[in-house]
This record gives sequence, structure tokens and C-alpha cells, in this order.
Amino acid sequence: MRLNDLRPNPGAKTAPKRLGRGIGSGLGKTSGKGHKGQNARAGGGVRPGFEGGQLPLQRRLPKRGFRSPDKVQYTLVNLERLQDVPEGTLVNPQYLLESGILHRINGLVKVLGRGELTKRLTVQAHAFSQSAREKIEALGGKAEVL
Repeated sequence: MRLNDLRPNPGAKTAPKRLGRGIGSGLGKTSGKGHKGQNARAGGGVRPGFEGGQLPLQRRLPKRGFRSPDKVQYTLVNLERLQDVPEGTLVNPQYLLESGILHRINGLVKVLGRGELTKRLTVQAHAFSQSAREKIEALGGKAEVL
């Protein structure tokens, strides 16, 4: 195959409609728009979602929910995920990303206390649950709030 052999797929290119070119073309006179009416006019037609005056679906459905713009979104990490980290390591959000414990961080990082921890670690996060803080400090580690 060469560049000069390239062709679009059959049917991918269609000739444009040639409007208003005589009665024999099938698209003469009214140019495929029929007789009068809203859609025959220049600039005619209705906006998306308009249902001819019937109450549109968008307005028939009930309004649901509320999203607070002030809500604090935490990315959660349990202590069981930190079990494979070498002892004495500084565990912060950047380390969690680089080591693959977290794949992405949405907002802030919070450490939760599920699972057991057997190594002394210095953990830096934006928030800690009470049980996570107790388990980290029981082994002589530090739970530092960023």
C-alpha cells in the first residue's frame, strides 16, 4: 500500500444536497422543507428539548439532591494498606502516590484504622481517625497532621 492508494471507505463521502436546482432534482422549489410552517422558515425550528408546548421531560422530573460547594473531600487510606511499607519510612501523600498505594488523590488524605500495623512509621496526612492515630502511636510512630 502507498499513500497514493489511500481512499476513503465506500459511502464515507457523500455529495452535498444541491438545493433549489429545479423540479427534476427532487429538491427544487421548497428545497426539501415542505410548505410553510416553523421548520420551513429561515432560522426556524425548535430548541433541543422542546416538546411542542407540552411540559418538557426536564421539567416533569423532580429535582433531587444538593451538592455543597464547601464539602471537604477526603481520599481514604486504611492502615492495612501501609503494612508493606518499610519500617521508619515517612509516609505522606506524595509517597502514597509514588509507591502505588494510591492511584490518585482527590483533595485531602485521611488515614483510617482498619487492619493492624506492626511497624513504626511517621505518617503525614490531612486527617486521622481516632483509632488510626492510637494504633500508629502505640508502636512509637508519629501521626502528623498536614
